[in-house]
Amino acid sequence: MGKQPLAKKAEMVDEVRSLLQASQMVLVIDYKGLTVSEMNQLRAELRKADAVCMVVKNTLMRRAVADQKAWAGILPFLSGPTAFIMIRGDIPAALKAYQDFAKQTKKTEFRGAAAEGLSLTLDQAKAIAELPPKEVLMAQVAGSLKSVATRLAVGLNAVPTQVARGIQEIPASLARAIRAIADKEAA
Repeated sequence: MGKQPLAKKAEMVDEVRSLLQASQMVLVIDYKGLTVSEMNQLRAELRKADAVCMVVKNTLMRRAVADQKAWAGILPFLSGPTAFIMIRGDIPAALKAYQDFAKQTKKTEFRGAAAEGLSLTLDQAKAIAELPPKEVLMAQVAGSLKSVATRLAVGLNAVPTQVARGIQEIPASLARAIRAIADKEAA
């Protein structure tokens, strides 16, 4: 790959950039020792989770992420034989597919992950993967806002009701007071 023409390298950098733009998270792994059939097996498992595994020279990856702050988290992991798992779809499923593959082959090593400009450890990537989907989080926030608005409306509605009860109580209290005074004077 080192002796490729400059146009071919530029084409590869453009392809990597377009894959990165479509990705939510990128896992960086050391693929040293994996056979071609094992790499094909990993790629097939990742395809089910809408993820792509590709081997890219570290220098080409540096060029691809040079002007993209969202993927700057990849840079610390670029050394040695590196493969990149670009997750476009289901992050938990892709992480599980990689972890199952790593347990099975015992030949690959997780270096790190990147998302939103951050470098992540395996535990941090798992924590992100365990978050509910964006739609569920938005529904939870909307539900919380709705309950606050409902409680506020009920509270605001209670104020005039209590004032009206207080106003209605004044004549009844005044009548009781007058009756008590009249009874005291009569006695």
